[in-house]
Amino acid sequence: MGEVDPAFIQDPDHRPKLSITEVEGIPLIDLTPIISPDSISDPKAIEAVVREIGNACRDWGFFQVINHGVVLDKLQKIETTARKFFALPLEEKRKIRRDEKSVLGYYDSERTKNVRDWKEVFDFTVEEPTLVPASPDPEDKEETEWYNQWPEHPPELREVCEEYAQEVEKLALKLMGLIALSLGLPENRFSSYFKDQTTSIRLNHYPACPSPQLALGVGRHKDGGALTVLAQDDVGGLEVRRKTDGAWIRVKPTPNAYIINVGDIIQVWTNEKYQSVEHRVMVNSEKERFSIPYFLNPSHYTIIKPLEELINEQNLAKYRPYSWGKFMTNRKLSNFKKLNVENIQIHHFRVSE
Repeated sequence: MGEVDPAFIQDPDHRPKLSITEVEGIPLIDLTPIISPDSISDPKAIEAVVREIGNACRDWGFFQVINHGVVLDKLQKIETTARKFFALPLEEKRKIRRDEKSVLGYYDSERTKNVRDWKEVFDFTVEEPTLVPASPDPEDKEETEWYNQWPEHPPELREVCEEYAQEVEKLALKLMGLIALSLGLPENRFSSYFKDQTTSIRLNHYPACPSPQLALGVGRHKDGGALTVLAQDDVGGLEVRRKTDGAWIRVKPTPNAYIINVGDIIQVWTNEKYQSVEHRVMVNSEKERFSIPYFLNPSHYTIIKPLEELINEQNLAKYRPYSWGKFMTNRKLSNFKKLNVENIQIHHFRVSE
């Protein structure tokens, strides 16, 4: 990627500012009381963590966690293996290029808001096969299965990815339990939605970019799923839109921390008590950057709607129910076509006041 092709250039309104204010910003939460074996004995410390998580979800939609229980060796292995994969020649990577038929695998021409992202990715799902609707058509009741495409090289990629997925899944489901508690709900309130999960993991590579003031690694967007658990390297580049004033805040990398963000599904489940927040990724003229988001998603047959316990006469449901599987397949299709219309968003299901 030499000079910047016009397809990558952001509208002037959305171009990144290269002078960054790195504030302390998003909350950093220590999960030691939850993860350590003797945590059973200290309900006060657990309550404090639940409160911190609730405040972070309400005020930011983003937070970082440390002492999270993920075995760091598994994280280092997947990072090393991802670097090996992306270092391969393009024709090698394109052997497992994803398309409308095989939606998983390698891809290097993704768009966000119809502008190309300065990145290449490798996607795989956690459940193999993953059961999904055959089409976004609401009348079509047929199901299909998604299978992962694993490359020949590096040969260890599959095993490393599968082991990592198991580790992060424990953390993601633990966090969903803490989020439930922070809402005054039983810890297992969300568990049943993830039985046949459509969760996926993405390996991202953002090459150095000659004109970082014109392009973005990922344009501004919100995550459509339930919860995102992100590992990033020390280069940094993630920016979050602060709820109080709309300013873009750079998230400073914290060694061995995970960055957690609330997705659109939690926004609907909580009837907007917790909201998903816009974020984007800046690119760097000198350094490449790697990151690994884990997108926790429910089963395709889950109907997403505000939880009964959180709505009443004073707080009416703000969303009409929608099918997660249909929403997701609609989103997937838009990856392969430059659409003239905005792709499907939760605001399409919002009840007008």
